[in-house]
Amino acid sequence: MKFSQFGSDNGRIVVYFHGAPGAPEECSIFDLEGKNHGLTFICLDRFSVDPSINGEAYYKLLAAEISRIASGKQVDVVGFSIGAFIALQTFRYMTNGVGSLHLVSAAAPLEAGDHLETMAGKQVFKLAKVVPALFVLLSYWQGLLAWLSPNALFRLLFTSAAGEDKALAADREFRADITKVLKACFIGHVRGYARDIGHYVRPWKTTLAEVSVNTHIWHGAEDNWSPPLMAEYLKSAIPGCISTKIFNGLSHYSCLYQAAPGICNLLGKA
Repeated sequence: MKFSQFGSDNGRIVVYFHGAPGAPEECSIFDLEGKNHGLTFICLDRFSVDPSINGEAYYKLLAAEISRIASGKQVDVVGFSIGAFIALQTFRYMTNGVGSLHLVSAAAPLEAGDHLETMAGKQVFKLAKVVPALFVLLSYWQGLLAWLSPNALFRLLFTSAAGEDKALAADREFRADITKVLKACFIGHVRGYARDIGHYVRPWKTTLAEVSVNTHIWHGAEDNWSPPLMAEYLKSAIPGCISTKIFNGLSHYSCLYQAAPGICNLLGKA
């Protein structure tokens, strides 16, 4: 499986699970801080995995690939948005090799409350849950838009931006970086993206009881993609949760940018 590497060339290994939509390029946010703290960030190109591999087989494959890359070394894990969900599922097959788990702007199980109605992307998730075939068609349309007019796709996704995400959406460098991520996600990888969303909308809250490793939650108080109540639920449902940091004024991506230095600082001292 292909993967991208950022940060230090030979440091403590940190595995990053990008969002959905997302791509390995998203992990570049940790590149400078990774170098400064002696951390090697690895991000699997999981959307390139054969679309026929689903469910537990998919998580087992990701865990096996991480084990291969780590060569027996313990790793730390960072999951962003829906990538946090994939990290939590994959973690169940690599518990002996994980030092700590960091959930950033994490999406909680939909069946754990009325979260869906407060999510900015609720229509997409409802479609994936009720009519998955139409959701896949929508994803292919997004792929076409990413190819023909990536800026239009960016505007579409960030129309609902809240908190400091509004300022980020107006920043030229951020727009360029996220547009690159969206193209990498939707052009040629629609089935991989759809697999992650499809898995996410199914019930999975019972798996959280298995998470006993030290877990840190990082969340924006203004997040409308993964509403703050999701952070509260994850805090209560994960036995290993030892800290929750809520950033006032921050939303989804702005939380990731703010959390990155804090995560690297913690891991650099560990």
